Amino acid sequence: MTSGNRDARPLARRWARLTHALLALVLLAGCDSHEEEPTAADTPPTVSVMPPMRREVTDWDEFTGRLVPTERVELRARVSGYLDSITFTDGQVVRRGDPLFRIDRRPFETAITDAEARLAAARSQVVLAEREFARAGNLLQYRAGSEASLEQRAQALEAARAAVTQADAALQRAKLDLEFTEIRAPLSGRIGRHLVSPGNLVAGGEGSGATLLAVIVTMDPIDVSFDIDQAAALRYARLAESGGRPSSRDMTNPVQLALADETGFPRTGRVVFVDNEADAGTGTVRLRARFANPRDLLLPGVFARIRLVASAPYQALLVPDAAVTTDQSRRVVYVLAPDNTLQMRQVELGPLHDGLRVIRSGLQGDEEVAVTGLTRARAGQQVAPIRPAPAQARSEIGPSMAPRP
Repeated sequence: MTSGNRDARPLARRWARLTHALLALVLLAGCDSHEEEPTAADTPPTVSVMPPMRREVTDWDEFTGRLVPTERVELRARVSGYLDSITFTDGQVVRRGDPLFRIDRRPFETAITDAEARLAAARSQVVLAEREFARAGNLLQYRAGSEASLEQRAQALEAARAAVTQADAALQRAKLDLEFTEIRAPLSGRIGRHLVSPGNLVAGGEGSGATLLAVIVTMDPIDVSFDIDQAAALRYARLAESGGRPSSRDMTNPVQLALADETGFPRTGRVVFVDNEADAGTGTVRLRARFANPRDLLLPGVFARIRLVASAPYQALLVPDAAVTTDQSRRVVYVLAPDNTLQMRQVELGPLHDGLRVIRSGLQGDEEVAVTGLTRARAGQQVAPIRPAPAQARSEIGPSMAPRP
């Protein structure tokens, strides 16, 4: 027993020393981590700040519109017959007066010959009626004829003259029908595909029952049709009444347009039409704006974004849109205090102008607003502000909205 206890004591002492060493390492590691934590927490986050910009701006309202041709004509046959030829290529640009379709002319040429013969016969009847009327007058003068006979000859002469007029009208109608066999472009524009091929019988007429042959639309200029809600219509009327902006009924107010693949609104046009009543179902008012389209990039039927002047020019405070954040249901910006702490300001927002947001209320204009680095910052926290150089600020917010000297 004495020998066994003597052998166990050194082993127990070694385990005790090992346990103390491990505890010391754990405590040392804990002390090191607590020493580094305050260093990381005490480092203030870096944010970039800049003052709001004061600029004269004009508000615009944005709508969705559809491109429509200024003029659209359906080509229909005015006389019936077999289509003889087509003298255009589908989709080409045609000029006013260009021949497009030709209907077989032979039946109409025959009708002209027949009408000319009828006119000649009617004229010969007039000559005969004039001679008989003159003879009846001479007989009555020598008391060899009666007044009744003279009246009959006079009536026959009038009927013969009326027959000449009728035959002449029939001849003119036949010539007009022959002219209608050649269908020409009534206006300049781009023609669609032909809807009837040569050899087919086309029906003529003056109404919608006539055969539709093709459609021509004007491409330059081109219109955009869009609807504005009744609130916007009332706002524009009040604005015109106060002299802030003329009414689109009286002046061609400017409009800007952008296609689906375009940034900003690079195209400028003018309002040319305001409907005289609102739609009974939707309460909207239809407007039309006209744009130049020299390269035919604007196609009828395509949707486009429209901007319409919505205010008179006014002085406004603007900040980069990235500086505006959300706090629950409020819109806020962070303002740098003199002690480099951030203060939260609730603001009322206006429209966006080239990446800069109009601030209606909440700022005085002499503050510095935090723009970037807000993910690590919070209200009341001290930060390390960075003020970009003017060149860097222009590159970040765009040269068109950089601060003016």
